[in-house]
Amino acid sequence: MAGPMRSLSMGSEPASDLSGTAKLDEITRLMKILDVDLQEINLLPPQRNALLQQLKTHIRTVEHADPLFTKEVKPSEASREPKARRNMADGVFSRNDNREDELLNSRILFLLTYESTLDFDDLIEHHLLAESMNLNITRHSKFYSKHGPKSPPPPPMDTLALSETLKLLFNLTQYYPHHVATFTKSLPNILKILSRAKIPSPPLQPPVTYLINSLLNLDLDSNKCKPSSPNPLFPKNDPQCNIDRLISILDSTVRLYTEEQSENLATPLVTLLRKIYELAPTPVKTHMQSLLLPSNDERTKPLGQSDTLAACLLRHFSSPLAPNLRESVSSMIFDLSDKNPTTFVRNVGYGFAAGYLATHNLAVPDDAMEKWNTRGSGDTEEDLGLKVTTSADGKDINPVTGQRRDMEPMDLGPDMTDEEKEREAEKLFVLFERLKATGVMNVQNPVEKAVQEGRFEELN
Repeated sequence: MAGPMRSLSMGSEPASDLSGTAKLDEITRLMKILDVDLQEINLLPPQRNALLQQLKTHIRTVEHADPLFTKEVKPSEASREPKARRNMADGVFSRNDNREDELLNSRILFLLTYESTLDFDDLIEHHLLAESMNLNITRHSKFYSKHGPKSPPPPPMDTLALSETLKLLFNLTQYYPHHVATFTKSLPNILKILSRAKIPSPPLQPPVTYLINSLLNLDLDSNKCKPSSPNPLFPKNDPQCNIDRLISILDSTVRLYTEEQSENLATPLVTLLRKIYELAPTPVKTHMQSLLLPSNDERTKPLGQSDTLAACLLRHFSSPLAPNLRESVSSMIFDLSDKNPTTFVRNVGYGFAAGYLATHNLAVPDDAMEKWNTRGSGDTEEDLGLKVTTSADGKDINPVTGQRRDMEPMDLGPDMTDEEKEREAEKLFVLFERLKATGVMNVQNPVEKAVQEGRFEELN
């Protein structure tokens, strides 16, 4: 053992009724001892274990346990002793059905995924780490098998332990992607918890955030080797239930968080929805389009001006404060438009689509800006996505704003003199010529077209 052994007072076993500043001071004292040991290795293994047992006693309630949940927590018992590392995964972690043990060990292992020499490959392959985590997630899901969203929530300790296990799951699948398959069996249980847990307000709080993040790296197409097996994402009795839950969370998110908050909180959720859409059967894809794309009823105004989820998402297309979310939302709507630039423009209007198409070097087809129409309120499933229709009651749509032509205001400003009209026409001509020169789109200049059709009168 490196360095001289210091005489450190361990203190007596802390009373279970410590609270307030007394509890905070005791936890802080214990963490300082562990931090010194991390630097100098001055504790014997039994002493370290005793300290961890004392910490476990204090986390039976979460109040005034803040030091345990900071990144400064660096338990040396796990980072220095190879045998202790294995015991953590082999013994206490895997077989002991105890939420305090789960929380403490998950937290230690989570911290050790950063800048550590701990061999997680060995723990997963030879010491049942993945099986232990899958078992703990299964235990949590059993609570939700008996309770629904309207039932009382699980004990706070259970929620904390689940959150720590899910954080560890995300890091392991992120940094050790070759082991993703070992966590596949947790997919249905994570979905069960997410679908039945009561969603807080605002929604993206633990454990909801960690449930969503934990799904990002898992193999969501887990039944590809057994095509006859149903994908837990789309259960046979209700294939849309998981989508409905995620989109409901998204709806609350875009309304209750600021743009800056949404940048980090909402982007993983949108990314997950994109991943699921790629795997979804056609009826589920159609359902997602109906929930996330602008409906025909919204076209009485320029798109993005109503209070629907689709309008809220469109407003994120131009968010300067949330560039990652802006990219994710735009890409999701493009995916929902079959990754077709023409359909994309007709779904959201060229005003919203132009920036995304330009930054992704996607040319706008000639027909994207042509006159088109849609049915209005009598949609069928084939009309979702606002594809061109030829019905007798079809309404012409402004391709730039997405608004129905018959709902546009007749007078957008004060009367203009002939000279003012001429100057505006010249500006418009120049702007369209510049736009054509960029190569982003190829559309006939409306001034040029008016001249050709004899609708442009030369002023004297």
